[in-house]
Amino acid sequence: CTHVADRLAAGVKSITASPGAFAALKSLGEVVTWGRAGLGGDSIAVDDRLSAGVSSITGNAFAFAALKGSGQVVCWGRSDSGGDCTAVADRLAAGVKSITGNGAAFAALKHAGEVVTWGH
Repeated sequence: CTHVADRLAAGVKSITASPGAFAALKSLGEVVTWGRAGLGGDSIAVDDRLSAGVSSITGNAFAFAALKGSGQVVCWGRSDSGGDCTAVADRLAAGVKSITGNGAAFAALKHAGEVVTWGH
């Protein structure tokens, strides 16, 4: 993690792991990732949405999903295992209250009681 060591020197609130990557949540809602790119260690494609406002991070074996304070979900990692949530993005844009991950999928619980799943 030498390439992100300076970003991890202070303000880290929690760390979530997949078998080959890590995602650190900082106190101001920024997410810092490192490890194997295909397992969520590279979040560059969504970094603009992970720079602030994230309240929690959930991982599975291949990907991560971040819940923002606005109720929006941001995903990254192996696309067929939950790292790509574009197929359900409209349902994850707001109103999500929690996310649970398993081996290769995620389930989001919305405030209205709806469950949204992606991955396999």
